[in-house]
Amino acid sequence: MSQTAVIAGVGPGLGESLARKFIDEGCQVGLFARSTGYLDELSAELGEQAIGVPTDITDEERVAEAFDEVRDAFGAVDILVNHASGAAWKGVRDISPDEFEQAWRVSGQGALVCSQQAVADMDDGGTIIFTGATSAVRGRDGALGFSAAKFAVRGMAESMARELGPEGIHVAHVVIDGQISTPTMGRQQPNRDEDSLLDPDEIAESYWHLVEQDKTSWTLELDLRPYIEEF
Repeated sequence: MSQTAVIAGVGPGLGESLARKFIDEGCQVGLFARSTGYLDELSAELGEQAIGVPTDITDEERVAEAFDEVRDAFGAVDILVNHASGAAWKGVRDISPDEFEQAWRVSGQGALVCSQQAVADMDDGGTIIFTGATSAVRGRDGALGFSAAKFAVRGMAESMARELGPEGIHVAHVVIDGQISTPTMGRQQPNRDEDSLLDPDEIAESYWHLVEQDKTSWTLELDLRPYIEEF
């Protein structure tokens, strides 16, 4: 039976790879992002199994409307990927309280309101996956807002997993411990060794494995990193 997935925070790279993977596995996918032009192009390319829904996930009312659009198109939501993040890359001396709060609103509050909408549909179980980062376990120099927000997301995932697991809802947190290859990477970092980058298509395979896991062996946290010889 086809499942409905929402990817909150889609862009070139991992978000797009997740959408393609889920559709390949028979899902119908709602794509949330603020960029209307990009969503229109991607959803048209993916076909009738995808719907692009322009959404600012810091706007609770708009998130509710966006979920309703997905439900109207595909039915109740079975899978949610909380993938959005954003922050001013500043340290403690330079970041403003507003910039700090905005980082949390995108990663933390956005994930909260999306999760609340998805959980309302998951009477028969479901899957919620949080995209984390190295900064979720080890704060990054000069990225105070981003690090704090990613730590918050990790705590949310752990708390929700314990709350919702008994209801048949699998909640997992994925630590992306490295830089993901994107279509613009070659232009931005022409000398970067490709072996040091994470392949977004391979990461998407790991996300789908989390969706398919039997409840007798659910993963709470998955750590993904490129192979480095020094390991």
